[in-house]
Amino acid sequence: MLQIVIDIQRDIYLALAEHIKAFAAGGSWGAFLAFLPLGVVFGAVHAMTPGHSKSILATYLTGSSAGMGRGLLVSLALSFTHVTMAVIIAWFSLPLVSRMLGSAGDTPALENISRGLLGIIGLWMLWSAFFRPAHTHGESEGLAVGMTAGLIPCPLTLFVMSFAMSRGVPVAGLLFAVVMMFGVMVTLSATALAVIMFRQQITRLLIEKPRLIAGLSKGIEAVAGFVLATIAIREILVR
Repeated sequence: MLQIVIDIQRDIYLALAEHIKAFAAGGSWGAFLAFLPLGVVFGAVHAMTPGHSKSILATYLTGSSAGMGRGLLVSLALSFTHVTMAVIIAWFSLPLVSRMLGSAGDTPALENISRGLLGIIGLWMLWSAFFRPAHTHGESEGLAVGMTAGLIPCPLTLFVMSFAMSRGVPVAGLLFAVVMMFGVMVTLSATALAVIMFRQQITRLLIEKPRLIAGLSKGIEAVAGFVLATIAIREILVR
């Protein structure tokens, strides 16, 4: 299954490279714009591959009390930040960032900041599980998780932007990145909704046992916080 996803991603990327070359050589806007809708498929398929903070998204939503609306908001914030960070790096400072932070598609400093902030959120969830009464997680907390997890730029967006800029048509790369972002949102939103639906089904099964639900919610929150903190610490230390 993963190989099929990788093959589809490769084929679309190669087709995109040809369209950017043709556009840079004087091709029409019409031909390029006709190809753009494939960017949604490209983004959705790309987000199915390992990475993109899907495990962090699922862990947080499992341990939180977020409903469908807030879960979607978290996934949208993650998708937007994930792609936008790559566009900003490529558009404004790719040469400088490449020297200071690493090669294209690899930004250790931003990754450490992201993991550090996620570690703080994880520790907060741990403290909340043990020392605070049962409560509803605020919308701002969910946005913070989504934006923090998305700080790590999308490497494929960096490659697309870099290729378009090298051909002298950065606008083409930007347009494709925007369309691609919607595809990423589709996959991450589906992940968020699936996790929330599963959590809600478990809650419904135990609806006649409020004390058990309260204890289970606290336990899940504690586990989610511990996992987030552990991932953050491990990712920082192994570098």
